[in-house]
Amino acid sequence: MAGIDRARLLLDAARGVLADDPRAQGELDLCEHRMYQPVRVALAGSLKAGKSTLLNALVGQDIAPTDATECTRVVTWYRSGRSPSVTAHVDDGRAVPIPVTRVDGRLGFDFGHLTADRVDHLDVEWPSRALQSTTIVDTPGTASLSTELSDSTIRLLAPRADEHRGQSGVDAVVYLLRSLTATDTAMLRRIGTAIGGSSGPLGVIGVVSRADELGAGRMDAMISAQQIAGRFAGELERTGLCQAVVPVAGLLALAARTLREVEFRALAQLASTPGPELESALLTVDRFARPDILPHIPAALRRSLAERFGVFGIRLAVTLVRFGATSSTALAAELLERSGLPELSAIIDTQFAQRADELKSHSALVTLDHLLAACASTRAAELRASVRRELADVHGFRELRVLTTIRGGGLDLPPDQIADLSRLIGGSGIDPATRLGLPAETDAPTVRSTAIEAARTWRSLADHPLIAPDVASACQVAVRSAEGIVARLDEPQEVAGTTGFSAGLHSPRG
Repeated sequence: MAGIDRARLLLDAARGVLADDPRAQGELDLCEHRMYQPVRVALAGSLKAGKSTLLNALVGQDIAPTDATECTRVVTWYRSGRSPSVTAHVDDGRAVPIPVTRVDGRLGFDFGHLTADRVDHLDVEWPSRALQSTTIVDTPGTASLSTELSDSTIRLLAPRADEHRGQSGVDAVVYLLRSLTATDTAMLRRIGTAIGGSSGPLGVIGVVSRADELGAGRMDAMISAQQIAGRFAGELERTGLCQAVVPVAGLLALAARTLREVEFRALAQLASTPGPELESALLTVDRFARPDILPHIPAALRRSLAERFGVFGIRLAVTLVRFGATSSTALAAELLERSGLPELSAIIDTQFAQRADELKSHSALVTLDHLLAACASTRAAELRASVRRELADVHGFRELRVLTTIRGGGLDLPPDQIADLSRLIGGSGIDPATRLGLPAETDAPTVRSTAIEAARTWRSLADHPLIAPDVASACQVAVRSAEGIVARLDEPQEVAGTTGFSAGLHSPRG
């Protein structure tokens, strides 16, 4: 993937080429501003897939309304801010402040006289550490009853070439799946086509959402979800539509991250209830909240537990308490681990956060490509050729594909070689020392020589006559990763000695 420094060089060169086009200069200003902003990650999926609940779980706060109200039918941007605020951008160009409400403990945004069809998008600023590095975009369902609402998501994720300069509004996508429907695969294919056509977000992760519901709330629900995620991953990997698929119980994750002491005490009381009596109470959510059931725990508290944890979450929490989770902190940690959220967070960190510069560079280059395509000058054509070469360098995408294969156990290599391969292609971090398994303070000559040796080692393995084709392909990716480290170390000297607006824009391809 293109480096952010090369993207900035191309951006500066484009300013000179497009100097006579005020509109293009404005687009370049926006493009440059975006490169300094946090990476933009969209949550997408069908209606009722659990996007808002997952957003709340990722942030660790209840900041996104989860009821089917007007606000869940609008593209909503969640950004870091000093204090909570919500702004509606209306179709007539106005920015209207929206009050934040809480009714029966549920967060809501009061649209007042506005309706969803009048609002282009919402901007939510919230003081959150998670939002300092990542802007999250919550989207309406792609299979919404309203074609217009579905189209707003499609325009954001995979615009046509004539829309918004053909540029996606986000850098990466977390796509929520409840089942692998034709609508889901069509949407993922459309995003994939946009990537191939250099207009879409570069990274896509699949999530089997509301995973705890797949087993009807049984204790083995997450095991079933893991199996389903593996099947989805296999099907999507063959088509190249997704780089990873993980199961997540968003409701359980959010409850774990916001567990209250009063809830822990109630769960501990449930843990002391005889098994048959408790199972009878948990047959349905309505039965669990009845006043005549489990009278030693207030009905309102039981109703709240059911809403926040679900039947699976209650069963799991009670089991964990019985097996030694003796404090709210210990229980919260155990529930969070079993929710699947830590695995998703780790993948987001590896594939999105640590590659933020590459993702933002890709988005910037997409804008440059469309701006230069509209200019008929020879200089614009030459510069666009440089941009297209950078967009064609999708090595980072290949690294993510191999990491997905490794995660699914799909490469026939010894464990030590799997570990080395995963580390070299960025599975533990993308800085050169981490990729090579060296201390962070290692000097540049040592890093360079180690990278050269790594390239030789993996090239030799890739050329072995008996190696399987998929393993050989993965080894070639490792070779390219090692060569890329050498190229980046050598690049400053090469850039310093070049001249002209297209000079110094390409690292050696190895």
